[in-house]
Amino acid sequence: MKMKKYFVAVPLSLALLLPTAGLASASDHSHGGGTMTTMTAGAAETSNKAVDLRAALDSLLSEHAYLAVIAMQKGIDGKGDFDAAAGALLQNADDLSKAVASVYGEDGGAAFKEIWTSHIGYFVDYVKATGAKDDAAKKKALADLDDYRVKQAAFLDTATGGRLKAKELEEGLKVHINQLVWAFDNYVAGDFDKTYDSLRESIHHMYGVGKGLSWAITDQFPDQFDSKTVDTPAAELRASLNHLFSEHAALAILAMQKGIDGAKDFNASAAALNENTDELSAAIASVYGKEGGEAFKKIWSSHIGYFVDYVKATGAKDDAAKAKAIADLDKYRAEQAAFLDTATEGRLKAADMEAGLKMHVDELLKAFNSYTEMDYSMTYPTVREAYAHMYEVGLGVTSAIVDQFPDQFAGKMPTEMPQTGMGGMSHQKSSTSDILMISLLIMAMAVLIPFFIARRNASKS
Repeated sequence: MKMKKYFVAVPLSLALLLPTAGLASASDHSHGGGTMTTMTAGAAETSNKAVDLRAALDSLLSEHAYLAVIAMQKGIDGKGDFDAAAGALLQNADDLSKAVASVYGEDGGAAFKEIWTSHIGYFVDYVKATGAKDDAAKKKALADLDDYRVKQAAFLDTATGGRLKAKELEEGLKVHINQLVWAFDNYVAGDFDKTYDSLRESIHHMYGVGKGLSWAITDQFPDQFDSKTVDTPAAELRASLNHLFSEHAALAILAMQKGIDGAKDFNASAAALNENTDELSAAIASVYGKEGGEAFKKIWSSHIGYFVDYVKATGAKDDAAKAKAIADLDKYRAEQAAFLDTATEGRLKAADMEAGLKMHVDELLKAFNSYTEMDYSMTYPTVREAYAHMYEVGLGVTSAIVDQFPDQFAGKMPTEMPQTGMGGMSHQKSSTSDILMISLLIMAMAVLIPFFIARRNASKS
């Protein structure tokens, strides 16, 4: 069987699938007499073949979880954009398949695609069975998903030369399947708080999968990755920021759709978006106290409020209010850009950041406007672009932070398999993962000291 040959090469070309627009200047500018790049010494490298592989896998795997939940919701609701949402999910799978085909030809791509897409089909079967109230068909879909995870686990065990163990992989895949089923079942039952808890957990879990899978591949083929590891302090910071930034974009787009539709789960979707913001604000508050946390939260959350204003104005067909919301978003990005320039001591230039933030704002508005116009062929490609773009933001911000505080990222290189979500995780996020994320964000937010000091002094003067 040629499974091993086909699978191992998949990630080698994944980096080609990520866009590079939006924050290019974040990794190439002068400051303090030198030139910063995304490559720093040893464990403090924010970008190399290994770390970029992890980011590419994180992007596609987490996006898969997000799009799967959305497509299932659209399917059970009979929404007009179901086909487009499902199409985006399959395009996510195509990205992996095309990567394989680009290295091993059509046979390799087809072999991978058949395995990967099978579980997407089983989720569709589950949605259809739920809509038809066919319990027997639901049980069959779940049984098929069980069969899939066993096959996928054996596949990965073989592909990685036993670095990822089949039994542990089966448990990790069970978590992924359960999270998506829980998100869907709770949505159907009208328990929207649990729905969005499961959605966020399913996205978060896939970062553990991306870490474990990228570790196995780089350990198996060290020469192809310059003998670098994916498990370093800088890589962890990049993954954490990628997670929160991309999830913000995903949840913002979803909340805007729910808002214009007057959906019953709008409040829960908006609450999930606010929880994403709260994770950043709590990190700052743990360092700077309540005042510091509130100051950050006010700045960050303002543009969320402006997007809400735009949705309301669209619903009311109030062009003047829409124009005001856009003007407010323009003011926000100027303020946020200046904030980051000051915080990073010029490592992120205000003018460049304004351009990157403009891309973010424009993508979310484009996704929303095309949705309200029922131009779904435009909506979901834009959703995917907005999601991927935030990985460039994550890289740019991480590079600036690591360059500014290199000593905090010069940790010892690990030599053993990292603790990831590839094994058996419970329904809840692991406390270790939560602590890790908060600690990394606290480290990241250390760059805000100059901003808060300047702000406090300004208020006293």
